[in-house]
Amino acid sequence: MQKPLFSLLIVAGFNIQAQEAPTTKSLTLPEMVVTATRIETPRNQLSAAVTVYTREDIERLQVKTFPDLLRGTTGIDMTQQGGDGKTTSMFLRGTDSSHVLVLIDGIKVGSATLGTTPFEFIPIDQIERVEIIRGPQSSLYGSEAIGGVIQIFTRKGGGSEKPTITLDAGGGNYDTMKSSGTVSGKWKNNWYSVGASHINTQGFSTRPLVPNPFGGDPLDQPDDDGYYNTAVNARLGHHFDNNAEIEASFMRSQGRNDFDGIFQDKTKFINQVAALSGSMDILDNWRSTLRLGQSFDDNDQFSPNGSFYSRFNTTRWNVSWLNEVDLSDEHKLIMGSDYREDEADYRQDARDSPNKYAVKSRYDVGVFGEYHGQFYKDHFINASLRWDNNEQFGDYVTGNVGLRSNWNYGISTFANFGNAFKAPTFNDLYYPDAGNPDLKPEESISAEIGLAGKHNDVQWELRAYHTNIDNLINWAPAPTIADPFRWIPSNVDKAEIQGIEAETTAQLLDWNIKLSLNLLNPEDRKTNKRLLRRADKTLSFDLSRSFGNFDVGANILAQDYRFDDAENTVKVAGYATMDLRTAYHFNKNWMLSARLNNLLDKQYQTVSLYNTADRNFFISIHYNN
Repeated sequence: MQKPLFSLLIVAGFNIQAQEAPTTKSLTLPEMVVTATRIETPRNQLSAAVTVYTREDIERLQVKTFPDLLRGTTGIDMTQQGGDGKTTSMFLRGTDSSHVLVLIDGIKVGSATLGTTPFEFIPIDQIERVEIIRGPQSSLYGSEAIGGVIQIFTRKGGGSEKPTITLDAGGGNYDTMKSSGTVSGKWKNNWYSVGASHINTQGFSTRPLVPNPFGGDPLDQPDDDGYYNTAVNARLGHHFDNNAEIEASFMRSQGRNDFDGIFQDKTKFINQVAALSGSMDILDNWRSTLRLGQSFDDNDQFSPNGSFYSRFNTTRWNVSWLNEVDLSDEHKLIMGSDYREDEADYRQDARDSPNKYAVKSRYDVGVFGEYHGQFYKDHFINASLRWDNNEQFGDYVTGNVGLRSNWNYGISTFANFGNAFKAPTFNDLYYPDAGNPDLKPEESISAEIGLAGKHNDVQWELRAYHTNIDNLINWAPAPTIADPFRWIPSNVDKAEIQGIEAETTAQLLDWNIKLSLNLLNPEDRKTNKRLLRRADKTLSFDLSRSFGNFDVGANILAQDYRFDDAENTVKVAGYATMDLRTAYHFNKNWMLSARLNNLLDKQYQTVSLYNTADRNFFISIHYNN
């Protein structure tokens, strides 16, 4: 689950520790999940595949970036084009990075031009909780949720009225420095959290030898490729006596990322999301929530000589209205509507050049309904249906049905079936001299079955799934005399993805153990070639334990080979890495932690010709009152 295997194991291990056998004086309540149904639902009533990371998990796993947290998570395969801050791609159940919907505090984020989310720029220190839902979710969220949904919840205050203060500072290889601080708490019926963080690293050379597009010898770029990111976060809320609530949240990250390239080698970025929500009881059994939000993703690229090269800016306006109606104790109806307007701005050559997109904005309206029911005590059904109207491609209808049964002897079975879609991006449709406004949405149909068990200190889960994707958008070379490097998109590809996910968590002799296995067969149905950059086998393992004031842990992540091109001629070798971590608790307030990554100094790549980090360490000190 988290960073490689170790993350998986740790999370699993600590979750097991928290789930001690109930006594007459204590009762273990089921974990609540929001993203799978858009309302709080006990996890043991869900058929969907779910992974949850809490703030406690993030701190125990000692991850310093958001990709570190996700790497090794069940169902997730990640590639990174260099070190911290470099382009990170996620393949959730074998689908593309643009097939994953990402929300921050309920607001859709990411680039409407590229269609992906810059996971590498999301500040880990501002995160309270992460929920990952695997499988199609367009029937609840609309476009992009073919592979699943990741929702990030920023830090939220609460607890006692005495303010809670956290401080972290650390450093390591590649001249890496990191610091963060938060203040949170509550006052009467108000809660608050305010924080800031900064990470700065000199990095290493991402890709020393860059192919020369004009022919001849590769261009040598041996310089280190640094990265820095400064982020702030605030979240404020108030609870009224009539059970109504209002909350506002804000998160912004800003910095610079250096890389190796011919025409560009530096990006200055700003990512920001702001949300305002209010909820109230309309009737005793009817609660309504209205959420407003805006996110933007701004990127300015610069040439090696330092001059401005291009700008890609995205602004997304979000409005959602959600209604939860309790038909009875066992049956709920969730109804709602979403409105989103995307605005895109692409400029080149000069900062004051005009926006080059022929169409600069588009809207999408969605209306959905969901039923969650419980039958015969331990049998559950989730069924959802949604209609979307997109200004560019028109109407689209999606649906999903999920069944879960919790049987005797700790055994559970589940099945899911649904379809999803992804609307073409601004680049796909309107990129100057290349976009194709006649593109159709990418469409998918998915089916899944699974089995899980819980026996004393051992938990396990096994799932098998099958996904077909049609109208895949492919960019192919279409050179002209005026532009010999021209590419254009078209709906030409079809994909078939089959996979098996297996997880086991256990507690043995005070050791917390977690093992995760992903088997994947992602194929282009036209060519029978493997989809690029997907590993077909991934194994992650994590082991952790506490010895008095010491915490120790180790994780292993192993992945088979992958191909870096559609024709499967460029092969990227498989690899295995081992990481170690330890922490010493001086007292309840102070802790010193250390992590050693890539213990065996494995030289490997996840993208052809892009370097990964050598053996490296990171040491930090933490204060929490």
